[in-house]
Amino acid sequence: MTVPSSPQGLRQRKITGDGSEDSGAQFKDDECVQSSKTHRQANEEVVWGQTPDGEVFKVPTTHDVLTGLFHPRHPKSHLDILNLSLLGLQLILFYVLPRPTAKIFFLFYFVFWRAAYDAGLGWVLTKQSKRKWMVREIQRLGWLDEKRNPAARKWIRAQLQGKMGKDYSFDELPLEYNTWLLFRQLVDVILLNDFLAYCMFAFTCFRVPEGLSFPVHALRWIGGVALVVFNLWVKTEAHNVVKDYGWYWGDVFFQRGALVFDGVFELAPHPMYSVGYAGYYGLSLMVGSYPVLYVSLAAHAAQFAFLVLFENPHIERMYGKRKPIALRKPVSVSETKKVKKVNGSGQFPSSVEDNVDQLSTPTATEGETATDTETETECEGKASGTLRSRPILLESTVSQHDLHHKYFRRDVVLLHNIDLLRSSDAMLVLLLVYVVLGSCLPGLSYHATLVLHFAHACAWCMFHTFGLGLLLRAQSESKYLVRHFLKHYHYPTNDHGDGAVQEAFTNWKALYNISLCMTYTSLATLAWKSYTMPLAWFEGDALLCHTLGVLLLALHGWAAIESFEVLGVFGWFYGDFFMEDFPAHLEYTGIFRYLNNPELMSGASFLGFALISGSKLVGMLAVIRFISHWWFLRTLKTDYRDSPHMRKLYGDSLRKDAGFVKVIKNVASKNARLLESRAGRHAPEIRRVAKEVKGTFDKVFEETADVVEEFLAKSKPRISEVMQETKVLLQQSRERLVITRVARDLSSFDTSKYKISIVPSQSGDRRFHIGEPIKVNWQAPARHSRRDWIGIYKVGANKSTLVTKISSSGLWVPVHGEEWDRDAPVNETSRLTTLGKEPELGVVSFEGSALPWTIGRYEVRYHHDGKYNVLSLDGPCEVYVSKPASLDLTSIRECLAYIVPLCLDSDPDLIPLSCGGTQEPADTDSAVTRDMDDFSFWSERQAKRICSVIKQAFGVEYAPDVVMADANLTALANRILVSKQLLVL
Repeated sequence: MTVPSSPQGLRQRKITGDGSEDSGAQFKDDECVQSSKTHRQANEEVVWGQTPDGEVFKVPTTHDVLTGLFHPRHPKSHLDILNLSLLGLQLILFYVLPRPTAKIFFLFYFVFWRAAYDAGLGWVLTKQSKRKWMVREIQRLGWLDEKRNPAARKWIRAQLQGKMGKDYSFDELPLEYNTWLLFRQLVDVILLNDFLAYCMFAFTCFRVPEGLSFPVHALRWIGGVALVVFNLWVKTEAHNVVKDYGWYWGDVFFQRGALVFDGVFELAPHPMYSVGYAGYYGLSLMVGSYPVLYVSLAAHAAQFAFLVLFENPHIERMYGKRKPIALRKPVSVSETKKVKKVNGSGQFPSSVEDNVDQLSTPTATEGETATDTETETECEGKASGTLRSRPILLESTVSQHDLHHKYFRRDVVLLHNIDLLRSSDAMLVLLLVYVVLGSCLPGLSYHATLVLHFAHACAWCMFHTFGLGLLLRAQSESKYLVRHFLKHYHYPTNDHGDGAVQEAFTNWKALYNISLCMTYTSLATLAWKSYTMPLAWFEGDALLCHTLGVLLLALHGWAAIESFEVLGVFGWFYGDFFMEDFPAHLEYTGIFRYLNNPELMSGASFLGFALISGSKLVGMLAVIRFISHWWFLRTLKTDYRDSPHMRKLYGDSLRKDAGFVKVIKNVASKNARLLESRAGRHAPEIRRVAKEVKGTFDKVFEETADVVEEFLAKSKPRISEVMQETKVLLQQSRERLVITRVARDLSSFDTSKYKISIVPSQSGDRRFHIGEPIKVNWQAPARHSRRDWIGIYKVGANKSTLVTKISSSGLWVPVHGEEWDRDAPVNETSRLTTLGKEPELGVVSFEGSALPWTIGRYEVRYHHDGKYNVLSLDGPCEVYVSKPASLDLTSIRECLAYIVPLCLDSDPDLIPLSCGGTQEPADTDSAVTRDMDDFSFWSERQAKRICSVIKQAFGVEYAPDVVMADANLTALANRILVSKQLLVL
């Protein structure tokens, strides 16, 4: 007999009674779907199973639980007797216990069995799915070993043989199948008692709701009965489709071909867990009890938790196919555009199914199977050949990956991907904040309303000056905004960085305009709320204040218009901070003939509103505006020659004094000389006093500016310090938790016989390029814990050499990998090796996510029994990253050609063909071959590694989305080169 190579090939037709096979009746390669009728004719076919070790066996016939348990002619096992006893006990208690007592008892009794189902079976099945835990435990305990535990084997054999038919042979079937049969008997106990306990609880809560008419009662019973009948139908149909193999999670133990989900499985997703619980709500309707309804909802939610935490992950592990990210598959233009006319006939092909296999998404009911060995499915679909017979002229060929990143760039979905430096996102957040706060505000008094409007106007004023000012200064000093968009957004390869500059400037313009509008709108609303119409216009100074206020508002408007006429859009939005190729030159025309910074006139409107409203709050806001805007102009774009930005852009072309200042100084100089000539012998004293007064004003001015500068300069480090102290406190609390995980049995181990040593790298020293595997030799005495592990830490991170006091953060490998399930030990109790008297030797390798992806000096530590006791350590070793010899495209690409494969774990299915990757057969047959520099990812974590290494090697930052959008060595090298050239200060 030929052993099938994949689970799909395990089912073959039976034509003779002795089990001989007809080779001509095997599945053909071009068969895609078998009819459900063929699947259900069990008496006409032989079903073959396959263990994880590859052993193929004939799957015997099984009986359903109700027939085996309640049919009097079927023998009963000890577990069946236990099950019947528990079910009978429930019925007796239902009739014996008083109704109030029965309600409480059956509620907790149902909770117990529901927890045993969802939590207990979920935990056991998860461990079996991941590590074959049940099979290993039975092997370890020797329950089915005739030599180690004959009594247990004899008892289990008797239980199983009595439940099975004549085609069952306990001795010939593999351990996995017998373990599954034993497990399903346990499942029968849990499921039946869970169901009956729920029914008993519902019956104890039965009542007739009052206040309802007869038609409502009739509808209640009709609906309840319909839901119960529907529930029974769904469960029956589901069992007919998946049989006992799927009903009892047989694929956790062995494989029996592809699961074909048809029938009721096309009605709803996971019908046994979704619509299959309709009977709960039907029974709730019939008994007319809210407690039953809420218990039903809780039980249904627990079942969904079982589905999410165990069933779905198991299905993904067993039948899911890993799909690489950023894989470029050619997509013809005909799929998105009209196909050109063929040979000038003016006719179009009648079918466009040529690429259906590339674009269609497999339905959830198709029974595809993918194991860890990546077995191929037996059936491969054939595309329609309608178009293949005709030559079709296409304009170009692109990939779906490139099309996706062409039209989608971190788009906001609800609040996901919010970027406050993107103007549309900022406006969305602003709108949501105003709506939420506006709806949450209680009724306020007049004074509280004024304070609220003042705080609102003050917040916008501070944001417009200090917030945007700091943002502009960061842009001037480090091109912060351009760097941000280069990091987080993908731009075409031939863009040369212009897209990032344009997008940064576009979003800055929108943010600046929003802030400007909100600043003056909040000011106007504050003035309006605080304004009171004068009762007597011609008494006191009311008319004068209004007149001066209107004049100041007009002055501000005139100054703003004049400034815009001279500056244009480029200067109005501070374009010289962004566009270096734009001709930037100073023009001292218009209002700039008289003032270097007419923007100071913007404070006139604040003062005007303060005079008109007569409000102290508006006056206080005007003072804040003058101080903050004066700092804004002095820091960024003022008449001071030591302004960093102005000095960098315009150098010596800056004039020192504007026309107005120059005239005032000339008049003051003439008057000073006239005064000196008339003062006579008092002239030197007057000159000295004048210099002291001028020096005092200059000193006050400079000290005020220095105070504001110092405050803003110290704010950021202080905030960083607070954040760092918080991190330290969290780290210390974590360390205290780690210290408690220290073993107390070290006295029974000879710690001097534990040794580890770092294996030198390929260069012969202890320098490893980032991403290179780090191998460590270890030696332990014959009697050592199998839960020992080795971690890698930065040198100096742990002061103690006896106990590791910081978390490994995933940078660790087990000494015996079979004893661990990811970060958790398989067995709760420690196991010791007893392999003679000689020390045990071995090698572990730090690879992938267990490697440190930050350059530095590291040490390795051998830990005892899953704890943090250090038995041996070695180091240091250095992790470094190679950098290009020169900043050109070829050097950068060569550097990436070494870095990228390491970040992709040197997986030949992911790395570029130019670096030794493998090409899929589908790509070879395709008319458009894969680019030699293309690469892909299994997860976003690998893209994050590339981003981290690029930052350390080249000094530029990218988000994982940007690297995944490029997914090409040359494109990524070109992006790095453009970024380095663009971000040169």
